[in-house]
Amino acid sequence: MIHIISFENPRMAQAFVDYMAGQNIQLQLHPSNDQQHYELWLADEQHTEQVRQELETFLRNPNDPRYLEASWQTGRTDAQLQYRNYLTFSYLKQQSGPLTIAVILLSIAVYLWVTLTDPRVVLYYLGWPIGDQQSELWRWISPAFVHFSISHIGFNLALWWFLAGQVEKKMGTGKLFTILLVSALFSNWGQSLFSENNFGGLSGVVYALVSYVWLTGERRPEIGIGIPRGLMVFSIIWLFFGYFDLLGMDIANAAHTSGLIIGLLMGIWDNRLSFKHQGSK
Repeated sequence: MIHIISFENPRMAQAFVDYMAGQNIQLQLHPSNDQQHYELWLADEQHTEQVRQELETFLRNPNDPRYLEASWQTGRTDAQLQYRNYLTFSYLKQQSGPLTIAVILLSIAVYLWVTLTDPRVVLYYLGWPIGDQQSELWRWISPAFVHFSISHIGFNLALWWFLAGQVEKKMGTGKLFTILLVSALFSNWGQSLFSENNFGGLSGVVYALVSYVWLTGERRPEIGIGIPRGLMVFSIIWLFFGYFDLLGMDIANAAHTSGLIIGLLMGIWDNRLSFKHQGSK
């Protein structure tokens, strides 16, 4: 038995197994000992060179339609894959990085400040700049760390941990910092057009991460980040409900929309080579 490669994404691993099965080469797929990777093994050594050549081609463009077609034609419905549960505490802890944790701690500290004083006091120091406050540069970002209820901060931080942790672990702290800075700035600006400085929350950044992680996971699954498509659909539905006031609460619709758009734009830019490669076919 020859070890060929280890994948973090089980769907990606199974796609290559199915494709090689169509070439009459059988690969075995097994979870690693740490249950974090999926190993491909080849029993017949005479096919080693062919498998490695096909693997190089596959890794360059795992979204090629021929791999999807192979899964439809030769894929098994009884594959014993254990798909990772992204919402377990142990996984979230494993995926967190220093910036992910720092934002969580900062948001909690600001929330305690809100509960111990008055939201208006906090917004006086951290709210979006108005009037002669334009030179106080922290205000362009700081509203993202202000939350007004336990459900508000709990929902935002859970999604932040899930999404930001993936980006930071797989793409680096610098990439996450860029997304945080740009999306906080644009989502805060968008909401300020409707609410002046009477708003706060990380949800604009979360929406940017939702669209960025979704698009990157779809275009380049080899990076190892992604979200269930159902979460993307839920985010759009939540946005729709917010605009039509169907939720019975104050929703920062402009921040959500601005974040969603800027996340998509950043995702398109960062994944532009995958679009060019697809367009050249």
